[in-house]
Amino acid sequence: MRKKLGVNIDHIATLREARKTIYPDPVEAAVFAELAGADGITAHLREDRRHIQDRDIYILRSTLKTSLNLEMALNPSILEIALKVLPDEVRIVPENREEVTTEGGLDVIANRAKLREFVPALQEKRIVVSLFVDPDPRQIEAAVDCGAEFIEIHTGSYADAKGDSAIHAEFEKVRNAAGFAVSIGLRVNAGHGLNYRNVAPICQIPQIEALNIGHSIVSRAVYVGLERAVRDMIDVMNS
Repeated sequence: MRKKLGVNIDHIATLREARKTIYPDPVEAAVFAELAGADGITAHLREDRRHIQDRDIYILRSTLKTSLNLEMALNPSILEIALKVLPDEVRIVPENREEVTTEGGLDVIANRAKLREFVPALQEKRIVVSLFVDPDPRQIEAAVDCGAEFIEIHTGSYADAKGDSAIHAEFEKVRNAAGFAVSIGLRVNAGHGLNYRNVAPICQIPQIEALNIGHSIVSRAVYVGLERAVRDMIDVMNS
């Protein structure tokens, strides 16, 4: 089964916010990504608004021809925006203002009570809910208990592993987690740290439906342009 590609445009907005200008425009980047074959666009509206801004989310919703995947923390004010914007999917992620990027999966077990409020509120608006989790069976079981339809497996440890044995061990965690999730009724995506060199093995895991990738695509786009960078990733994923 062909894996879908969701292109994360956060780092386009990071470049814009570095100078507080109006360019590069993440909405324009999303259009180029769609034209290149992306199956969806991912954007993380963080509490500190370090890259994506509220206006971006509203314009994306009215502009995209594919699907909008909104990443958000368990924050009531962001939930309010999500319920107005009505993205196709919301992925709930952990958030720490001191982090450079998302550092790990959501602790679903510790946040069970809050998730039982957020998840139904989103689903009532027909928004698909995904939880970003480490490849940990306990967290995956908790995702079912909270009513999520999807999980996205955090592949950061796999991407950061050094040496064949460590890489294989982390890959096996992801593979086993995907199989376990499907066996208990969840659908599965994956992402974080994936690039043109390490994505192919993850694409061989049959239970994974889509990959959400941003940093490596935007980095390659500096040299070859965004449309080609997206097409190159699609080629690697389907090779």
